[in-house]
Amino acid sequence: MADSPVELPGRLAILPFRNKVLLPGAIVRIRCTNPSSVKLVEQELWQKEEKGLIGVLPVRDLEAGAVGSLLSPGVGSDSGEGSSKAGVSPVETSKQDTKNGKEPIHWHSKGVAARALHLSRGVEKPSGRVTYIVVLEGLCRFSVQELSTRGSYHVARVSRLDMTKTELEQAEQDPDLIALSRQFKATAMELISVLEQKQKTVSRTKVLLDTVPVYRLADIFVASFEISFEEQLSMLDSVDLKVRLSKATELVDRHLQSILVAEKITQKVEGQLSKSQKEFLLRQQMRAIKEELGDNDDDEDDVVALERKMQNAGMPANIWKHAQRELRRLRKMQPQQPGYSSSRAYLELLADLPWQKVSEERELDLRAAKESLDWDHYGLTKVKQRIIEYLAVRKLKPDARGPVLCFVGPPGVGKTSLASSIAKALNRKFIRISLGGVKDEADIRGHRRTYIGSMPGRLIDGLKRVSVSNPVMLLDEIDKTGSDVRGDPASALLEVLDPEQNKTFNDHYLNVPFDLSKVIFVATANRMQPIPPPLLDRMEVIELPGYTPEEKLKIAMKHLIPRVLEQHGLSSAYLQIPEAMVKLIIERYTREAGVRNLERNLAALARAAAVKVAEQANTLRLGKEIQPITTTLLDSRLADGGEVEMEVIPMGHDISNTYENPSPMIVDEAMLEKVLGPPRFDDREAADRVASPGVSVGLVWTSFGGEVQFVEATAMVGKGDLHLTGQLGDVIKESAQLALTWVRARAADLNLSPTSDINLLESRDIH
Repeated sequence: MADSPVELPGRLAILPFRNKVLLPGAIVRIRCTNPSSVKLVEQELWQKEEKGLIGVLPVRDLEAGAVGSLLSPGVGSDSGEGSSKAGVSPVETSKQDTKNGKEPIHWHSKGVAARALHLSRGVEKPSGRVTYIVVLEGLCRFSVQELSTRGSYHVARVSRLDMTKTELEQAEQDPDLIALSRQFKATAMELISVLEQKQKTVSRTKVLLDTVPVYRLADIFVASFEISFEEQLSMLDSVDLKVRLSKATELVDRHLQSILVAEKITQKVEGQLSKSQKEFLLRQQMRAIKEELGDNDDDEDDVVALERKMQNAGMPANIWKHAQRELRRLRKMQPQQPGYSSSRAYLELLADLPWQKVSEERELDLRAAKESLDWDHYGLTKVKQRIIEYLAVRKLKPDARGPVLCFVGPPGVGKTSLASSIAKALNRKFIRISLGGVKDEADIRGHRRTYIGSMPGRLIDGLKRVSVSNPVMLLDEIDKTGSDVRGDPASALLEVLDPEQNKTFNDHYLNVPFDLSKVIFVATANRMQPIPPPLLDRMEVIELPGYTPEEKLKIAMKHLIPRVLEQHGLSSAYLQIPEAMVKLIIERYTREAGVRNLERNLAALARAAAVKVAEQANTLRLGKEIQPITTTLLDSRLADGGEVEMEVIPMGHDISNTYENPSPMIVDEAMLEKVLGPPRFDDREAADRVASPGVSVGLVWTSFGGEVQFVEATAMVGKGDLHLTGQLGDVIKESAQLALTWVRARAADLNLSPTSDINLLESRDIH
């Protein structure tokens, strides 16, 4: 880059620059694709041995002036070609402007003379069009005196605008210019120092500040910024050095401020990102300070506390190694990291599980266990005998792997309470796991830890809650598990209930083997049919068939009535239910295998008594001035013919004595009908109906109890058909057909027809 003024010829070929400005000292790389610009480069630069100068003139036209496009160094794309309008040259456009009524090309009056530093020629395929890539360096400003055409491109008569060497030397002595130069250099140096922190290649720019004259520096610096077309034109028009330096200083300063603002925003963002790192550093420092002061005993690190808890859990050696590996991983993580909480919860589960902790069993006293079972359960002689046998084997061989007992029977016969009694007799903790409606295998085996919201299975969770590894675990409603796409829980229970396999039970969440062999499993079910055969094979089935009316009576008098009175805040001083009334409730108001409905009916009587007692208490709390209530709600319920002993408190009577010694309510048959309604079942109906011919008794069996149904048959004149009605199932229909066949086959033996040859039902229909 020579500092001496350039020899400018009188005429220059003009290359239009669409919406761009080439400033002196700047270097640009352009790709010429328009026929007129290709012709210009070919004739003025390519074919001449001594490369001459060309003029670069800014053009405002958005369409026809697109003959050259500005490219960044090293980029070969033709960004300006799409803007040229079907290759129309500026000459043709200028000639046809007024004819076609188009907007004329806006040539700028000032331009920059440029020389080609590098030329390369190319041919596009498949069109065969010639293109040129030219690297131009801006040299000096000129003004256009006259614009003419030479072939397909423009030529202009130009005059130089830049000062001569002598004029420059004189201008540099101007104190205002010297001050402006210093200000510009200071601003430029500040910009370079800011850029130097980000880019290591700006050291060459520093050399420019010292070697290149200020009037050239102003153009070079501004050319490197992204500024608007109008500002570029304004810089091109600034022929006067003072004006040029003022504008350049302003633009450099503006660029500097934008960089500083962007840097400030970046620092803020980085500051927010590094907040977690800062917190970690401060925590480490705080821990070190506490260790120096000896204060870390008061505020112990929770991870250290977790490690101590894990050490005291008594894990087997292989599981302890696995836990240590997981703990080391946890120490490297920050609490804000996504996997921290799940890893922490997993280690806490490992620490909470009872790996070796067991509840101490006292010396088994079979006589005391038998008395306890007799006190808790009436009847069930075979079932209680089997439990005593089970306990006897445990006494002789404490580590014996006993069978899994499965109590099967209708609701309300005491299956769950039997399991609780076993735990009580063994002095072990009791935990109940309900399997009713469980369809997901993960409820038994747990979820994999890779899933969000994963958790251990119900068995591991239950052991964590009881905190011992040898509880009595009740698997309630084992016949009501279902299977779907999420797996089969009943199949998952096969491993749990097999003594040979459950020593190494593998929960998916835990992912390490856990010993379930110390757990005593007891299962309950209403029916055996839904239980899969492989699972049923793992268990010893004990059937609880239900209670006879005599057993129900004993259970009610011994267990149910005391419990119902206690639940309702009553005692025998307030309510007495005679044995005969309990028998009536069993016979006329309940028909079930268990005793749940019996207990509900007894509770209804207790509530009726509670109403009377509560209202008497209200009466007693009234003052002497207020008229006391003399009729209770229950009295009004029993008003029409109820023979119930109830005391009405008269006015002026000694209230305190009356409340302290109330007369008990004794239930009679009239009260039963008032409180429980009319009898639901009547045994006399069966005797009356069966007495008439053609009616027989059928028993309908379900796992929840049974029903008595009457089957009626009527014969009439017809064709010998059999009619069945009443929504009968296939088995019942076959039974009716079988009964008719049996009667017809033995008609002669039963004296229904004289000989076996005569068809008994030839002309009779049976319904």
